[in-house]
Order: sequence, then C-alpha cells, then structure tokens
Amino acid sequence: MEHIVTYSGEQFTPHDPNGDQILIEDIAHSLSLLCRANGHIIRFYSVAQHCINCACEAKARGLSTRVQLACLLHDASEAYLSDITRPVKRHLSEYKIMEKRMQDAIYIKFLKTPLSDDEQAQVDQIDNDILVCEFNALMRKKVYDFSPKLHSTPTFELKEFTDVENTFLMHYYGDGLRIWLDGAVEDY
Repeated sequence: MEHIVTYSGEQFTPHDPNGDQILIEDIAHSLSLLCRANGHIIRFYSVAQHCINCACEAKARGLSTRVQLACLLHDASEAYLSDITRPVKRHLSEYKIMEKRMQDAIYIKFLKTPLSDDEQAQVDQIDNDILVCEFNALMRKKVYDFSPKLHSTPTFELKEFTDVENTFLMHYYGDGLRIWLDGAVEDY
C-alpha cells in the first residue's frame, strides 16, 4: 500500500503529496491526537496545542499574519508522516527529504509559497522557545536551566482533543488569518 487514509477519507500518498488532498481539517484532527515528545511527558499535550501556542507567540511578537499561519502549520507534515524526535530525525536523511517535500506542499497549499529564509528563522525561533517552555513545564526532570522570554502565555494543561482541534481550526479560519488567505490584505 502506497497511501494512508486520512480522517476525511482521502487516500493520501505522503511521499508524493497532492495539494488538492491536503485538508486543514485532516491536519487539525490528526495533530490534536498526536502527543509531543513521543509521549514522554507528564500528561497528554498535543502537537496541535504546541502549534497553537507557537501561532499565539508569533502574534504576540507582532509578526506577520503569514508567519503566524506558518507557526500554526509548521508541524503539519506530522499529520501525514508522524512525529519523530529531533535526536532520531537527525539520522534519517530520506525522512528529512520527505518531510521537507510534505511541509513545502502544505505551505504552498495554505501560504501560496514556501517560507523565505527569514520567515523560516522566525518560525524556528518560536518553535524552539516554545519547546523549552514545554519541556520545563511537562518533563519530570529539569531539561533546561533557562526559560526564553515569551510575549504570550502558552497553555500546557490537559485539554480535550476536540477542543484543541476546534481551537486549531479557529486560529486557521478566524483571528484574521482567513483575511490574508483570501488575498485581501498582507496583515490585519
């Protein structure tokens, strides 16, 4: 079998993504059910919650709506490929190629183009800052001896996956992002 069957019923081929089959509802549903850190945390905390926290931090930093949406979608490839921890991913060169192809297809679908180097750097910085805060809040043992300065207040409590899924979709469809996607304005 060369495909997976998504939540919406699409027969999706992850190594050869078709943008017409990439659905925000599939991404939101899947990421709301995937646990961060391979589940090695004190309670369930989803990839979708992480992405929402990243998008909120981008907004709080006054970054463009495009970067806010990129933060919301920066782990969307995991909805199709699964999450692999950073120490393992470093050794999987073929996976990293497939992940980049998938993530670029997602950005093209929802942002019209892949991220610029500057936009990617902004997303990466927020991703790393939120990761440190997550690990400080959700690991049994202290992982980092510092906490980055955040402009938002991320939430790490246990939430019902359907609430997280709906919040993810609200951030996608609401909060000004839809205005940018429809091409009306660059920022709101």
